[in-house]
Amino acid sequence: MVNYKVTVSTSGPLNGTTMNNIFIKLVGTDGESDRTWLCNFTGPLAFIAGQASSFNVTCRVSIGKLILIELDKQGLPLIPQDSWFPAKVKVESPEGDIYNFPIYRWITDSEVKRFREGTALRVFEDSHNLGRYSREQALKQREKDYRWDVYAEGIPHKMKVEGPLSLPCEVRFSFTKTTEFGFTALTGLAELGLKGLSDSKKNWTNLDDLNRVFCNKRTHISEYVQEHWKEDTFFGYQYLNGINPMLIRRCTTLPENFPVTDDMLFPDGQSSLADEMKNGNIFLLDYKRLDGLKANMINGKQQYLMAPLVLLQKTPDDKLIPIAIQLKQTPADDNPIFFPTDSEYDWLTAKIFVRSADFSEHQLNVHLLRTHLLAEVFAVSLLRNVPMVHPLYKLLIPHTRYTIQINFLARLALISPSGVFTKFAASGGEAMVTILKRSLSSMTYSSLCMPEDIAERGMEDVPNYYYRDDGLKLWDIIQRFVEGVLSFYYKSDEEVQQDSELQKWISDIFEHGFLSQENTGIPQSFTSVAELVKFVTMVIFTGSGQHSAVNTGQYDYGGWMPNTPISLQLPPPTTKGTTSEATMLNTLPDIGTSAQGMATVWLLSKPSSDFVPLGQFPEEHFSEENPWELIKDFQGELEVLTTVISVRNRKLEIPYTYMDPAVIENSVAI
Repeated sequence: MVNYKVTVSTSGPLNGTTMNNIFIKLVGTDGESDRTWLCNFTGPLAFIAGQASSFNVTCRVSIGKLILIELDKQGLPLIPQDSWFPAKVKVESPEGDIYNFPIYRWITDSEVKRFREGTALRVFEDSHNLGRYSREQALKQREKDYRWDVYAEGIPHKMKVEGPLSLPCEVRFSFTKTTEFGFTALTGLAELGLKGLSDSKKNWTNLDDLNRVFCNKRTHISEYVQEHWKEDTFFGYQYLNGINPMLIRRCTTLPENFPVTDDMLFPDGQSSLADEMKNGNIFLLDYKRLDGLKANMINGKQQYLMAPLVLLQKTPDDKLIPIAIQLKQTPADDNPIFFPTDSEYDWLTAKIFVRSADFSEHQLNVHLLRTHLLAEVFAVSLLRNVPMVHPLYKLLIPHTRYTIQINFLARLALISPSGVFTKFAASGGEAMVTILKRSLSSMTYSSLCMPEDIAERGMEDVPNYYYRDDGLKLWDIIQRFVEGVLSFYYKSDEEVQQDSELQKWISDIFEHGFLSQENTGIPQSFTSVAELVKFVTMVIFTGSGQHSAVNTGQYDYGGWMPNTPISLQLPPPTTKGTTSEATMLNTLPDIGTSAQGMATVWLLSKPSSDFVPLGQFPEEHFSEENPWELIKDFQGELEVLTTVISVRNRKLEIPYTYMDPAVIENSVAI
């Protein structure tokens, strides 16, 4: 008789404990054990959250190299089936070999569950004849659990789910996250002191009233925004380091539909647009994706959404300032071009229309589509197609945490017919899906890869562009880590090409995320290790750093409503000299709409207490030493970047923290 020492670890959530009986079977290359009750005479306390318990499993002879284990959980006469969250099982063989079986998922029923040994295996390496234990069977079950569904034609597909409780247990919110998120959603208006205002259809009569409401919740940056929102230098700054640093690009040729002349911009004749463009000092914001859309109706009143064109100029002291604004795409007599030399409220009103357009461009394209919806596609394809023992699964699973459920809730609470965005944003009506469709059809792979995106927009040497500075450093750190891990498992391009599970992962992403649009440049298959490393780097960066950059500061820059209005109630001026403070106030969203918008960006900016920062791997999926050494190096590099950013920020009037690894969550979880 030979003994196998089995150590079972139950994971940390308090509700992960089980009082049920646990049974195990060991399966090896030369045989299998009997189904064995894991009893160490400690009673029902063997499987408590945060604890590990050891047992002996006896076999008549050695069963060879262990391949997998079978676990099942059975209720007792007086104790019904409960839910158990095992972390891992470690088995020491009679020969002294150690086998690790990562689990990290809920077991809620009495069915037999099978788990592969944790040493990362690619499909072409799996030479054992596992019969009914084959990974193909496991993946078929995953395909049933994670099914594709169409939310709307022309946008990335989502996971088919009826509600949070129908999600597989391993992708649901924790108890802490569920409690805090529900509490925050219910009390957002109350926390901001807006509960009595949310149904008001009245207009603001002065900014002092708005200021009194805004005083209830402030951040350091939101206070700065309130004080400086009218200033041209701050307007320009936001396109570098605000929550939408993705639109601005260097302008080398003036768009034909933006008929600005030297006389308009430089009446003193001391410069010219051609010279300024040649010197790299002119930049463009083009909101063409919003052109021709029908804006929403809010409280029975027509709203207005423009598609502006904006020129910005870099000044000798390295500031960016707007120098021309055209609020519609088509030049016309009733579509004047506004300049800083116009009246105070003509110029301020033009900037307000631009900032309101930016709200829609940011929320739907930059935030929702390019982080949330893509992250869900990456996650669902991983969970459908890649087994737990695969190196790609081990590398990416921390970056899928909560993404599927947060997106379900976003669709329900924000963009459903009764959602806040649908009811209270200018682009929340029929325009919403059109913007998403246009955004996906114009998306490119290179625009998702930060180094290429920065280069394509001509933004490599623009001063004070901290999103770029921190983001490129972060991209490089992630890429080095990904390259180290994947190169450990893939020694040649041929191994990548032969890995059918890897190829199915990218194939599903191309089909369901990018709707098989070849013009996106998204790979349909992987042909080399380098190609794989680049794509996986993009996946991790998108769900962590990029999401942080476009999400975390939403209340900072949107809490003071006039800086980023969710909607506008009056059309833009068609002639100059017709605006005033009164028309500006009547143009801004009404009190109730403002309150709903402020409460929403407050909720979306608020991390939960079980936040997991970038670089942390709380679940021990890797069994080999090499990946753990790489993880330590990765964490060390992230800590250095945090220090570099912190030192830099001490010198800045407005600190830029959104790409600081210490505040970046590992996944799209809010």
